[in-house]
Amino acid sequence: MGEGRPQTTLIEQQKKISLTAVESVDAFSDRQIVLTLENGRAFIAGEELKIVGFSKSEGSFSAVGKIAGVRFCSRREKLVRKLFAK
Repeated sequence: MGEGRPQTTLIEQQKKISLTAVESVDAFSDRQIVLTLENGRAFIAGEELKIVGFSKSEGSFSAVGKIAGVRFCSRREKLVRKLFAK
């Protein structure tokens, strides 16, 4: 994995976020959006979040709102956490 389309993330003035290499939108609310990427997952946190575009065939995603942060985790990290969880 990770050899597909290049993954890019663009945040504009903490009001709009665009990502590429997105496979699916797993969960969303006005405070958090969870995405599956070709090489892992992305967790977008904020307020008043709204999805304005998603194309599974192109792998593109965009949302607007007050973007507070983005956290990425790889598929490998998920496995490591399961192995070493207390």
